[in-house]
Amino acid sequence: MDLKLSTLLCLTLLFSTILNPALSELCNPKDKKVLLQIKKAFNKPYILSSWKPKRDCCDWYSVTCDSTTNRVNSLTLFSGGLSGQIPPQVGDLPYLELLQFHKQPNLTGPIQPSIAKLKSLKLLRLSWTNISGSVPDFLSQLKNLTFLELSFNNLTGSIPSSLSQLPNLEVLHLDRNKLTGLFQIFGSFSALYLSHNQLSGKIPTSLAKLDVSTIDFSRNKLEGDASMLFGLNKTTQIVDLSRNLLEFDLSKVKFSKSLTSLDLNHNKIAGSIPVGLTQGDLQYLNVCYNRLCGQIPVGGKLQSFDSSTYFHNRCLCGAPLPSCK
Repeated sequence: MDLKLSTLLCLTLLFSTILNPALSELCNPKDKKVLLQIKKAFNKPYILSSWKPKRDCCDWYSVTCDSTTNRVNSLTLFSGGLSGQIPPQVGDLPYLELLQFHKQPNLTGPIQPSIAKLKSLKLLRLSWTNISGSVPDFLSQLKNLTFLELSFNNLTGSIPSSLSQLPNLEVLHLDRNKLTGLFQIFGSFSALYLSHNQLSGKIPTSLAKLDVSTIDFSRNKLEGDASMLFGLNKTTQIVDLSRNLLEFDLSKVKFSKSLTSLDLNHNKIAGSIPVGLTQGDLQYLNVCYNRLCGQIPVGGKLQSFDSSTYFHNRCLCGAPLPSCK
């Protein structure tokens, strides 16, 4: 009798689950309510058509839940379909670790202040949108952030020094905006992208401590000496300082063997090309439109690049340019 009763109860529960999916839903009801508010704030776009009240929100498009807690931990909305400002309700997903709005050209307004409430956030990407305003100070409250990308937007103003308060930040993308003001540097990074802005002033000597895989400061208005970015013991692989107003003696710079790409074109760099550049595995080099002089050292990859790598300098010579007189 007990076995039959147990079997009957199991079957009853199974059929109840099939008839009422809510009983088997993993999604936290608080998270689901917030997500539906976000959908409403965006005027129920087609891209969010899978966000239906009777479906488990852990199965919704662009939503991921933690496998243990079932709380929403990722919201990733790529490639169009959204318009208007980022809804304030995004700050009401307390377990969110990844938040991404990417290639949403109709996304406007400032960076949503409620994002500061997302204390578990590790990755924040707001890129290829039309958001505007400043890079906000409140981002410094996201102490677990390791990756911050705000590139290809319409952000203005200066880079806030408060970002130095992010102890775990490894990758910073602020490229392709309209940022201005004195150049500032902060934190300890593995990659730093500040290109295509209007940053000005001298690169601070504090960058001598910086040892990152990629540095891209190209297409700004930076001045002065950038030689502190290099060093024999650094592990930097890619450096792009092109199209600035930099002035220093290249012949005095020590390059590490880890360097694979170096772009210095369109600056005011003088001196000669150091022999040290023959020692590594350089895959890309561009020093055109500077004030360099002397013979191009023989060895390494320096002769494998064509003349466009070296042209429009004061008096560089030697292969692949004409021989020195």
